[in-house]
Amino acid sequence: MDSGTHLVFGLGLAGLATIDPAVASDQTLYAAVLVGTVLGSQAPDMDGVLRLKSNAAYIRNHRGASHSIPAVALWTIAITLLLEAIFRFRLPWVHLGGWVLLAVCVHVCSDLFNTYGTQAARPFTQKWISWNIIHIFDPVIFVSHLIAITLWALRLGDPTIIFPLLYAFLIVYYIWRTVTHRSLQARLFRLDPDHGEGDRYILIPTISLYDWNVVKRRPDGRFFIGDFRRGKLRWIDSAKCEEHPAIDRSRNDPSIRAFLYFSSFACADVQERAWGYEVRWSDVRYRHRKQYPFVGVLLMDKEYKTLGSYVGWLSDERLQKRLRMNTY
Repeated sequence: MDSGTHLVFGLGLAGLATIDPAVASDQTLYAAVLVGTVLGSQAPDMDGVLRLKSNAAYIRNHRGASHSIPAVALWTIAITLLLEAIFRFRLPWVHLGGWVLLAVCVHVCSDLFNTYGTQAARPFTQKWISWNIIHIFDPVIFVSHLIAITLWALRLGDPTIIFPLLYAFLIVYYIWRTVTHRSLQARLFRLDPDHGEGDRYILIPTISLYDWNVVKRRPDGRFFIGDFRRGKLRWIDSAKCEEHPAIDRSRNDPSIRAFLYFSSFACADVQERAWGYEVRWSDVRYRHRKQYPFVGVLLMDKEYKTLGSYVGWLSDERLQKRLRMNTY
């Protein structure tokens, strides 16, 4: 999820913590739990500091080891020990650590429902797990939290009632979205008049509750990009991955390797220039305004030596500016 949603999750879990008698009866512990759930709801995304190294390092590692099983334990222990030290180890660590652990787990679990996904099953597997059920910013989740937090802050309701109702509602909401996704995913091939044997479909959530983006992958490697709107499936674009020595060589570049490590829906095309080749890998899951803004681009000379590269999210205009800066 986006940072704002993780923040309201942290505040919401602090409100939910009032159902814990130990927290409700101790203002010091309550203050520590509030700080702990907010920190725990943000901690796994601390891997964002990798942007300081390079975009490629960030793309390769974001939501990777920082969202793994060992990391969940380490984040919980680190935050709990920090707060215990601040409060001179006078707090019941089981209650404090339990709520911090819940905040970290909710962060990782909520990220699993997005298209981006996480490597939450590490160290058992480095597979990216993405269930494609909830958009990275979901207005239902954010607004429902905002309403509950406002009622709590203005003392217009009892938090021991407000927040259990909030999370009961969100559990039902997640179940509904999951069932809807699986039901539609199972019948996409019947809705597609051009369905062929071996075609694979991926259903991608949008900010709308009822509209979805769709990617079809054919056995020959060709992609079809479309959407599901008002009960109808339509195809609006296609991409055929090219074959070229420059594309093959680009796979050896560290930046492109980072891009391909994350995305299994990447397609490449190559443009021959006077000075060499421009190889552009695009993730076809992310189409915005007739462009694919999540890209890995490599510039090479005629001997396939790297001149410049970029990995990340950019418009086509900004991408060209960035590449010129890297090249000259």
